[in-house]
Amino acid sequence: MLTSQQLPERPMAGVRPLALTALRHPTVSTLLTDHRALLADLLDGLGSPLHIVLPEIFEENVAGLRQAFAEAGATADILFAKKANKAGCYVESAAALGVGVDVASTPELVNALAGGVPGHRIGISGPEKDDTLHALAVQHGCLVAVDSISELRRLAATARLARRRADVLLRSRTAGQPASRFGLSAAEREAAVGLCAELAGHIRLRGFSFHLNGYSTAERATAANEMIEHCLDARRRGSPSAELVDIGGGLPVRYVEPRLWDEFLERNEPAHYHAARDFKDFYPYGGQPAAQAVRAIMAHPAGGGESLSAKAGRYGIRFVVEPGRALLDQAGFTLYRVQQVDDRRDGEGYAIVTVAGSSFSLSEQWFNSDYLPDPLLISARPTADELFPACVAGSTCLESDLVTWRKIGFPRPVRRGDHLVYLNTAGYQMDSNESPFHDAALPLKAVLRLGDDGGPPRWRLDGIR
Repeated sequence: MLTSQQLPERPMAGVRPLALTALRHPTVSTLLTDHRALLADLLDGLGSPLHIVLPEIFEENVAGLRQAFAEAGATADILFAKKANKAGCYVESAAALGVGVDVASTPELVNALAGGVPGHRIGISGPEKDDTLHALAVQHGCLVAVDSISELRRLAATARLARRRADVLLRSRTAGQPASRFGLSAAEREAAVGLCAELAGHIRLRGFSFHLNGYSTAERATAANEMIEHCLDARRRGSPSAELVDIGGGLPVRYVEPRLWDEFLERNEPAHYHAARDFKDFYPYGGQPAAQAVRAIMAHPAGGGESLSAKAGRYGIRFVVEPGRALLDQAGFTLYRVQQVDDRRDGEGYAIVTVAGSSFSLSEQWFNSDYLPDPLLISARPTADELFPACVAGSTCLESDLVTWRKIGFPRPVRRGDHLVYLNTAGYQMDSNESPFHDAALPLKAVLRLGDDGGPPRWRLDGIR
């Protein structure tokens, strides 16, 4: 098979597209090679775009993350960050595996409970949560990350009315990111710890959490070490149940090989994008795998010659982790049907492929960015191999509706009726920015499982059994 660098090309304007071949889980490869006809039938019957969600890979990721913490000598409660994908099948898998869910709204909490996750395994995050969310959290015994003293007082009042005791984490700003809009300042944290002791009849302080931007394992470990110290201080001040340190999410996902990613960063320039779009920031698609990041965080020095995990164990501290993207790594992909091709190669050096659907249904969560891994082309009528540079546009009336701004080096000309497959889209790309613009229906999600019997995949619509 010819590589993108070996494909023949005719003389054209512009730069040669950069290759960012997406990594592919064996299950995904099996679906795309052995069951391509089923995928085509699903796309034709359920509409374009169509999201394929794969809970068995989610379950595999849970097992891998549990193993990474165990090998690091750490005790950790995993809470799936539901904001990363709205599909109910992942919550159902979490419930079956005894994994918790992190939510930040009343609908998310209701869906987690409906999916079978008990309240004591649900964490409530987000700033200044409303009274309805507080009331449900208290009734179901959820763990509430409190972001301010005013919220702490409101939660205590809600618990008092319900004649219950609310389990609380105090979200604190870290020394490394003191300007974060989330969490308590040092002075506020001091006051909140005292208030928890005063309100002990209705508030039980379970520990501390924090919010970080970025994927620095050293910074996350340093922040976690700060939270351990806060737990020890809270115990001395009358909160003996302070034993949890929530390290948040921020576990990276590797979408492409690091070598390709490094080459891309070195050669990337506006000429590689439609309209010479100048993107400034990207998700680190060639970063380390999540399990490797866990090991690095837990092994980070915490003072006194011991690792973070060893220090936590010595003081009876349990970690809480809230991965979203990391648990959804390879656990879904997105199909589009090609609706039209505007071949501008002779004049502008590349084509514009318009798909049935829009960029609202597939977009990188990072602002002012592009989802970079190359989509796969499945041709309805295969043609000879030939480098075919093209960006991918949505079918709305918006000038900025580009599913892929970057010029992709497709291995053959794209034609109307072909299918594009975007790999590894379950973590945020599928539905974080979805919209019924133009009165379009939101894309459906089809749940697929290969199963162990060697038969054809079983599928259903998400939410329907």
